[in-house]
Amino acid sequence: MNKRYSNPQLWMLVVLRVAIGWHLLYEGIVKLMNPNWSSVGYLMDSKGWFAGIFHDIASNPGLLQAVDFLNIWGLILIGLGLVMGVFTRAATIAGIALLGLYYLSHPALINANYVIPSDGSYIFVNKNLIEMLALGVLLVFPTGRIIGIDRLIFRKTAAR
Repeated sequence: MNKRYSNPQLWMLVVLRVAIGWHLLYEGIVKLMNPNWSSVGYLMDSKGWFAGIFHDIASNPGLLQAVDFLNIWGLILIGLGLVMGVFTRAATIAGIALLGLYYLSHPALINANYVIPSDGSYIFVNKNLIEMLALGVLLVFPTGRIIGIDRLIFRKTAAR
């Protein structure tokens, strides 16, 4: 792999992986530390093609509690996986799926005004889509095997 890409190119991919991981990990920890946090407001603010599904989740207390739990721990585990480079492929795929759900809940549509402030919407493109696409790039590069615990795991597996 190093024969095709320069060390700076590989290092920047690792930095990208860690930065996205840090963002997701931080978001999960903030939600975990706030005993009053719930996704109900975000889900009720949903617009677009799948808004009805997200509204239904928000209106079902048991389902909402499960979604909140999965969201918090998904963010934390995905973030840790990306930061530490452990089970990077699984963390990347899970991150793409989670960000995809965020995007479907709050798509960057023309004239869609959300109550919850966002970082910007540029006609179909927003931070969730960009971060999801960046994870797609990382999916095709085994950055965990360059710098990360995956390097140790897969070295031992390859030796057997």
